[in-house]
Amino acid sequence: MEGMKQCPYCGENIRAAAVRCRYCRSRLTLFDAATWHRSHPGTRFAGVCAALACALAVPVAAVRLAFVVLSFFHLLGLFLYGGLWLIIPKRPGEPSLLERALWRALDLAATLSGRHNQPPSPPSPWERPAA
Repeated sequence: MEGMKQCPYCGENIRAAAVRCRYCRSRLTLFDAATWHRSHPGTRFAGVCAALACALAVPVAAVRLAFVVLSFFHLLGLFLYGGLWLIIPKRPGEPSLLERALWRALDLAATLSGRHNQPPSPPSPWERPAA
């Protein structure tokens, strides 16, 4: 059959574009860094829930409900949401807010210590830093 593939876990025929197997519910795709951003179409407030839902292949409503429930436990949901808002970039391939803040802090520290000659170009978030 065209457009079909076999599930590697249960052996059933499923659609080629499937993210999860409809029979055994196994996740078929790995984490894709290109989809780890907050500018998905289903965003409401800051895009954190939509980014997590896309990365985990679960409904956005389930992620939002999880944050609401976690907010009742010592405001854990709010702190987690804020932390993820700092870590997840707004658009694909763009540095996150936390990365930008760290680069500014390093630039300020270099300026204050007298070692600042020219502004360093920020590394790509997907590259391994040089040793």
